[in-house]
Amino acid sequence: MSEARHHRKADPPGFPALVQQFFTEYLVAQRALSPRTVASYRDAMTLFLAYATDHLRKTPMALQLTDITPELVLKFLAHLERERHNSVRSRNLRLTALRAFLKFAGRRDVSALHTVEQVMAVPMKRFERPLLGHLTRPEMIAVLGQPGSDWTSQRDHLLLSLLYNTGARVSEIVGVRVVDVVLGGAACVHLHGKGRKDRSVPLWQSTAAAVRAWLHANPELRGSAALLPNRSGHPMTRCNVAQRLALAVDRAAAEQPSLKTKRVSPHSLRHTTAMHLLQSGVPFNIIALWLGHESTNTTHRYVEANLEMKEKALARLEAPDIKLQRFKASDDLMKFLRSL
Repeated sequence: MSEARHHRKADPPGFPALVQQFFTEYLVAQRALSPRTVASYRDAMTLFLAYATDHLRKTPMALQLTDITPELVLKFLAHLERERHNSVRSRNLRLTALRAFLKFAGRRDVSALHTVEQVMAVPMKRFERPLLGHLTRPEMIAVLGQPGSDWTSQRDHLLLSLLYNTGARVSEIVGVRVVDVVLGGAACVHLHGKGRKDRSVPLWQSTAAAVRAWLHANPELRGSAALLPNRSGHPMTRCNVAQRLALAVDRAAAEQPSLKTKRVSPHSLRHTTAMHLLQSGVPFNIIALWLGHESTNTTHRYVEANLEMKEKALARLEAPDIKLQRFKASDDLMKFLRSL
């Protein structure tokens, strides 16, 4: 009886238990991933379980780890693209979540390790990355404009100035509190980044002056209060930022008509900051720190985009009409080469 109890204790956890442990113990407790990342993994697992249930005619509670075969995963990925019309990038993100779960589960159920290894070999799908959209320097200056006399105009000018200065994500900029801004000595702002990664970004003198003027005009903003609140005193939302930027772009289009043909989002300003830093000669590893990229491979996309723009510009130039003469080596050179 005791041996039977011992054998039951040694049995690997079932599939439902593995899913629960993956989210509660591994993602949250051990890796401490952000709620947004956990939600992304949850959505991927929910979609996959719904597909597997329909395809295998099994309930999620009855599934086993060995049921997750490469064939099933490939069919699921095809389903995402063809029927749900997911982009290749979304398809790859779902596969990343499944891989993470299977890697976790395979360590706890070695009997399914062979199946897990086969699924881990399912490749990511390659796709062409679009040329990063960004604004030229004159376009960006026009979007910034001059701060108006009313409260909303002054806040919007500071918002856009900070986005351009820092290259921050929208979530980072709306989360800036008054206490996060350092104006004495080397002015900077502390950003609370993606995946709970914090970083400090220096402020230009003009941006620091705009922050000082804003705080002087709004003395009630101090401590943990949002630096850029809405009329109710709460932090701005993503939607708020997008709307205010759209108004600024419409206004700036009168001065820079090229803006009418561009789709400008808050993330476009992040790309703009990176490209302008790169074009000013700032090394891309410094730009990676500036933008809070975990890997410099992400930042290298700006280098590739910059080279692509230069190649397109070069293609517009007419090549000089120079006839190249065939190179003829001298006798001495030929002797030298044959002697090697």
